[in-house]
Amino acid sequence: MFNAYVFDAYGTLFDVHAAIARHRAAAGPEAERFSEIWRSKQLEYSWTLTLAGRYVDFWALTERALDYAFARVPSVDRTLRPKLLDAYLALDAFPDARGALAGLRARGARLAILSNGTPRMLAAAVEAAGIGGLLDAVLSVDAVRTYKPRPEVYALVDEAFSVEPRGVAFVSSNRWDVMGAASFGFRTFWVNRARMPDEYADVAPHREIADLAALPSLDRD
Repeated sequence: MFNAYVFDAYGTLFDVHAAIARHRAAAGPEAERFSEIWRSKQLEYSWTLTLAGRYVDFWALTERALDYAFARVPSVDRTLRPKLLDAYLALDAFPDARGALAGLRARGARLAILSNGTPRMLAAAVEAAGIGGLLDAVLSVDAVRTYKPRPEVYALVDEAFSVEPRGVAFVSSNRWDVMGAASFGFRTFWVNRARMPDEYADVAPHREIADLAALPSLDRD
């Protein structure tokens, strides 16, 4: 077994499109496009600020990205803003998340989240999903004030668990995150739910899996 299993939060354990899904009828026919813009801008802001050597916390970026999505998709009523932000604090966990964590925990694995989210965002999501008792640590980039895929972020895991990178199984649905973690030295598992094409063939994941359900049954090799 690995010394620790570390999970990305948004898109891996928690469904980033669950917020708009709860208000799909009110958002109207462009709800899905709206949600995609919201998510893509949220990530874009984290990358561009990191490249510029600046840091603004992820909740502020989430708000900025939401405002941009409203501007791009004016058919969505702006009065939904507070409801969407409240929903984002308590995103639905994917159906396979709790079972995967529980299965690994039953095998004696140490488990953690490593996320761009702020401590407040992560605490709210973990509580809403009822998975706090399965986790040994919830690690936020706030501690180093920079975003994935900077190596300083992945180093938080080594510090928290006193392990070498090769002893860590890192699990993410975001291929760019898997690339960053693999470059750092983690053994990586890409959760490719949407069956997306590989963008970083030169930094391959240890394994590509369709969902989290298979994770507890996979061995180190």
